[in-house]
Amino acid sequence: MLLENKVAVIHGGGGSIGAAAARVFAREGARVFLAGRSLPRLESAAEGARRQGAEVSVDVVDAMDQEAVDRHIDDVAATAGSVDIALNAVGFDHVQGLAITDTAVDDFLFPVARYLQTNFITAKAASRHMIAQRSGVLLTISTPGARLSGRGLIGNAAQSAGLEGFSRALAGELGPDGVRVVCVRPHAMSDAVATSYTGRMFGRVAEAGGLPLSDWLDGLAGATALGRLPVLDEVAEYLAFAASDRARSMTGVIANLTAGAIVD
Repeated sequence: MLLENKVAVIHGGGGSIGAAAARVFAREGARVFLAGRSLPRLESAAEGARRQGAEVSVDVVDAMDQEAVDRHIDDVAATAGSVDIALNAVGFDHVQGLAITDTAVDDFLFPVARYLQTNFITAKAASRHMIAQRSGVLLTISTPGARLSGRGLIGNAAQSAGLEGFSRALAGELGPDGVRVVCVRPHAMSDAVATSYTGRMFGRVAEAGGLPLSDWLDGLAGATALGRLPVLDEVAEYLAFAASDRARSMTGVIANLTAGAIVD
């Protein structure tokens, strides 16, 4: 198993990516700790992971609160003996699809501040333990907006590019201590819109363009090299590989899971 005897902490563990990652991490032998703000969603995600035979713990933690995250990570390390994998899969509904002339400065800055703050907080908390044990993997999630240009993308683009830059810089800082950092950049996931904030967010963009959400998603899929969008399990499987010792020479990388919407 890829992650046998590994201890994995997933912030945003009740979300669509977090729950999918929990299932795959559990199947691959990890002990999983799920953290998030919604206990019912965390319990649902935990149940899916437990069906894989793994030990799964659930805690309500605000990933924007450094003290709360520090306490939780310290408790995980004390309970399980290490923190080997830390995935931040926290998401925030935010404004997309508007021209700059129609976008308020607060709406522009909201995703930038939120995504960078939570990733800084969770990485800082986990890295303390990873540096001490001289091993560990930090996993971050970006979007194609980091490399795209066009109307309505400015907040998402700034947020994603900032997070990718943060991940690259952190890889260089923590590498000498044996800690890896991998950023994964998936496209919109067709099976996530029913359970994720992205359904609401993309729905507003589609409505503004006069399209049903399904047609809008079909348009995204048609613009990829593979003619389809990624699905949650594909992203989760890659996250498990990136977190495993099979990828131990991989750090500072931005993994392109856009199905060819971006080719690099």
